Amino acid sequence: LKSNFVESLVHAVSNSLTDASEFIPLHEPRMGELEKEFVSSCVQSTFVSSVGKYVDRFEQEIAGYTSAKYAVAVVNGTAALHISLILAGVKKDNEVLVPSLTFAATANAVCYAGAIPHFLDSEEETFGICPTQLDNYLSDTCDIQNEVCINKKTGRQITAIIPVHIFGHPCKIEEILEVAKKYKLEVVEDAAESLGSFYKGKHTGTFGKLGTISFNGNKIITTGGGGMIITDDEELAQQAKHLTTTAKVPHKWEYVHDQVGYNYRMPNLNAAFGCAQLKQLPKFLQSKRDLYERYSEQLSGLNGIRLLKEPAECSSNYWLQTIVLDEPDEELRNIILTALNESGLMSRPAWTGLHKLEHFKECPKMDIKVVNSLGKRIINIPSSSFLCE
Repeated sequence: LKSNFVESLVHAVSNSLTDASEFIPLHEPRMGELEKEFVSSCVQSTFVSSVGKYVDRFEQEIAGYTSAKYAVAVVNGTAALHISLILAGVKKDNEVLVPSLTFAATANAVCYAGAIPHFLDSEEETFGICPTQLDNYLSDTCDIQNEVCINKKTGRQITAIIPVHIFGHPCKIEEILEVAKKYKLEVVEDAAESLGSFYKGKHTGTFGKLGTISFNGNKIITTGGGGMIITDDEELAQQAKHLTTTAKVPHKWEYVHDQVGYNYRMPNLNAAFGCAQLKQLPKFLQSKRDLYERYSEQLSGLNGIRLLKEPAECSSNYWLQTIVLDEPDEELRNIILTALNESGLMSRPAWTGLHKLEHFKECPKMDIKVVNSLGKRIINIPSSSFLCE
């Protein structure tokens, strides 16, 4: 029975795609003549490093698209998170609440800031932090002392929380914000995967004090490597720009730095590529939605699985298409992954829960049941934006 089921699933995935390649990656960038034009223009200008018109333009256009007041381009999404945590007030030996179901960079950025990740469970519906579960957990775990959230078990301050929009699907960010306010926590959104996703009509990454976006090669648009900090706070935006450009005081010729800064600048060459990609984002989003509909149709006859759908009142970018087994079955998950990959359909499981990684095992955490279950059930299937055209 398992063999028949797996064969039918592989056939359904393959039958959803118009791409006839022998090997189809999980997610590859989509590029054309516009990227060549913009990059060539940048090369001809000779401003290929961290100064040039395309950096300014890319920042302005991302701010415009997301409706954030300010955007600061950086070298990658992890750098964006690192600086955002510093600007949110995270200090050495503070704790920062992080979902266990996320890419390692989310927790790594906390460590870069000298703080300690404190891992949270997820919910079934969105794969994001569950606000009700979070409220109940913090009620048992924390005390509010002088307007500061203190972990009763460790005695450390919990300063911030990083909600993550997993696979591009918005988490319950409004409800999470309410809980964060109750417990005096700053909110730094990890919208690395969710450019083009909206929660109740508002773009992800624009709800917290600061938000971050990634433009890695596997994201919905790419700059090769790159990231962005977005915020509505002018002072924070200015500080972000200053810190990420080595904290150099502006001057025509003098080199004076007024604090320890970071060389996190996005090169103009990458920004040129990003400007071209951003022009095509609406087309990419529609193609990804079409791919979801194709998968949904082909997989509808199979029992025991579901295709992850955008949450209610949300519009997802469907960055990664995701099959979810109804029941935890690591053996079946692995059989499916083997069959898909051997058929030239690159697929992968969810990330290993961060609370399980050796270097994070001693970090504080809640009871993480859902992430442990989802780890045996999630399968990401080919998701490039041109696969069903």
